[in-house]
Amino acid sequence: MAISELKLPQGVSAHEFKSPVLLADGLALNVAKQLSDAIDARGSATLVVSGGRSPVAFFQNLAKQKLDWSKVVVTLADERWVPVEHADSNAGLLKRYLLQGPAAKAQFLSLYSATANLEQAAEQADRLLAELPPIDVLILGMGDDGHTASLFPNSPNLIDALKVDGTRRCYPMLAPTVPHQRLTMSRALLASAKTTVLSISGQSKLTTLSAALAGDDVAAMPIRAFLQPTLEIYWCP
Repeated sequence: MAISELKLPQGVSAHEFKSPVLLADGLALNVAKQLSDAIDARGSATLVVSGGRSPVAFFQNLAKQKLDWSKVVVTLADERWVPVEHADSNAGLLKRYLLQGPAAKAQFLSLYSATANLEQAAEQADRLLAELPPIDVLILGMGDDGHTASLFPNSPNLIDALKVDGTRRCYPMLAPTVPHQRLTMSRALLASAKTTVLSISGQSKLTTLSAALAGDDVAAMPIRAFLQPTLEIYWCP
């Protein structure tokens, strides 16, 4: 199956690449242009990215792009509640692969804090995100269960986190995989991004996307909340 075979909603566009390397190149060029345009327009730019192993090549490519990184704010759509030094930390991943060289000048907002419990960490992140400038570019991924960011099906706070008009910016969430405790931006905050890209690769992700397009229960497959006009999907086999 190719992504061109899917019936995407009106206003959702797809970009198909032959390999993960080409996808990472194309995405990095696009994101760098969007950030550069935002800096030209208002003097700063805000980038929100997702963690996990998939974006590493994209991060490495983006770090090489010519940008005034000192005017870029970078943060995460979601985070694992583990210290930055932990192998599963998304912040640690960014520091290793994106915030290097000139890109180290970017301002990084970390969702993680060493609080007594996950709820307190989410409250602290929520306060921090109140200072976040408007999001220029949001990069989302998607799990085989249809989750995006850390909006997991069946997580206790999911219904609140998926509210279209919610005022809270960050929620504590529970993932079905280790580490279980997560922090995630709310749907309302994620949906405020000027440009949103869903970056996926492999046939299994295409199968998941096809299933998501076939229904409308957002809680069952939270990615459905973002299959909206202006979404750009980047895919490679």
